[in-house]
Amino acid sequence: MRPGDEGYFPRGESVLRRVHGAKPVGLLYGQRALLMQATHPLAFAGLIANTAGLEAPFQRLARTAKTMERVYFGSRAEADRVTAAVRGMHARVSGALDERAGPHPAGAAYRADAPEFLLWILACLADSAETVYERLVRRLDDAERERFWADYALLGELFGLDRRDGPADYAEYRAYVAERLASPELHVVAEARELARRVAFEMPLPASRQPGLRVTNFLVVGLLPARVRGLYGIEWDPARQAGFEALARALRATARVTPASMRRGSSAAEYELVARTERERLARAAA
Repeated sequence: MRPGDEGYFPRGESVLRRVHGAKPVGLLYGQRALLMQATHPLAFAGLIANTAGLEAPFQRLARTAKTMERVYFGSRAEADRVTAAVRGMHARVSGALDERAGPHPAGAAYRADAPEFLLWILACLADSAETVYERLVRRLDDAERERFWADYALLGELFGLDRRDGPADYAEYRAYVAERLASPELHVVAEARELARRVAFEMPLPASRQPGLRVTNFLVVGLLPARVRGLYGIEWDPARQAGFEALARALRATARVTPASMRRGSSAAEYELVARTERERLARAAA
């Protein structure tokens, strides 16, 4: 990065950068966002179109997460290259549902670059990053929340979403998310349910990292909106909620005393570890 080029989200100014620079956000928001995004059958069809589908979900998650970090933390030139490539890919993805999916009839059309789908994908990312940060790091104040959504509106614009097609301010963004989560349009198809099981409970990690995996899984599920857990049929009860609240309080307290070098920065190395472990497992299974 050239000196003075802090990208679209400058250090010390951008709330988006501050939120995504927190390690808990980097490690958890992608799984939560994908589980939310996949509750809309047409958006899910666009997400898995022209890919291996469920064959290697964590490699796709890792690629997406590393791409997003280049936009969050990279120079403007790097962000422009990345987002231009993604916009080009989205322009080529279109199709129609093969069969009925809840309220969506067979033949219902989707386009990955349609504003309504771009907004849903963006809002799920924003809601997930905000939720992880506020539950596990600290609450944002009102001014920070407004700046957070303003940053996300810019992010959406970089990926092809005209600002006129999205919420104008933080209150409208929260109203949009609430309306979508209550919408009868949400429906989980069989493929999305299988994806949820793997993403929420089967993250590929080497043996040395397995002891902490149950905690990660528990956090991902606890951070989901209740409606989304219900759509996937994920069990949750008051005892689990109480355990989640206690763990969240402990993590927030720990965040206040953890050195910045350990609690902030890129999570690209962790993403690559997950992707590499999945590749190795798939290779062994194919041998």
